[in-house]
Amino acid sequence: MSTQRHPLPGEQEDVVPEPARNDALVTAQLVAVIIAVSAGTPFVLTTAGGRRLPAGPLQPEHRSMQAGLRSWVERQTGYELGYVEQLYTFADRDRGISPVLEVSYLGLTTVPDVTPGWRSWYEYFPWEDRRDDPGLVAERLEPALAAWAESAEPQFRERRRLRCAVTFGLGGHPWLPGAALERYELLYEAGLVPESRGGLAGDAPGLRMDRDHRRILATGIARLRAKIQYRPVVFELLPGAFTLGRLQESVEAIAGQHLHKQNFRRLVEQQELVEDTGGVDPSTGGRPAKLVRFRREILDERDAVGTKLPTPRAR
Repeated sequence: MSTQRHPLPGEQEDVVPEPARNDALVTAQLVAVIIAVSAGTPFVLTTAGGRRLPAGPLQPEHRSMQAGLRSWVERQTGYELGYVEQLYTFADRDRGISPVLEVSYLGLTTVPDVTPGWRSWYEYFPWEDRRDDPGLVAERLEPALAAWAESAEPQFRERRRLRCAVTFGLGGHPWLPGAALERYELLYEAGLVPESRGGLAGDAPGLRMDRDHRRILATGIARLRAKIQYRPVVFELLPGAFTLGRLQESVEAIAGQHLHKQNFRRLVEQQELVEDTGGVDPSTGGRPAKLVRFRREILDERDAVGTKLPTPRAR
């Protein structure tokens, strides 16, 4: 994998990448991973019937790459972006893709209704959802990965076995939600996804995407899962007033794992992330749940706050 990391906003200016050092100029393609959460499901905004992420080339009239991205997303989907941060720049030449610099961004938003352009990210990565039935890895992926490990030369088999175990939480190793990109990359290397087989089905379930957009989506998922550990970005996915139940549901949707209710609420209270609005949500059934809102002044009070994930609930 050839991946160049770009610092988060605030670490450097949003600049246009330099052309690759060869005889031909390389096109800069801006790609957006736009995430929303609704009813316990994380959604990604797509185009082309779910096969692509919103994208378009950097144009001379764009004053910056981020401005260009916002322009393309609004033109293709009708959505005006709020929170946006740069992800990575992809410039691979070894996947049968023409020489294009794909500069990707992560955007977070709220949507009143989920329209057809929004697709659950678990349609593309079903093994990443561990909330109800994590057996997919053991029943389908583990045997395929084991066969791939055994296909290596004898001196490399143990290395492959260990890599599979660590990446997919096998053999007593913990499942790491933030390793979404590493899991997809391993499946790609093992030839278990259609993108690595020229369109063949492969052994891993999940919808394929054009070019390397599924890989870019995996990068966005990994970034968001890591980000919620130290910055309160989850609140960018919630309305102005919400219940603690909806907050936990949204974090669980992103992480793909259940959380201990009391541990989670204790953590939110200790960090003073929310405050009461004085209202209630009568739609919760039984005793109406209190409505709270995010304390945005917390961003000025501390350098690093987040919704650190408590230990997953035992099954």
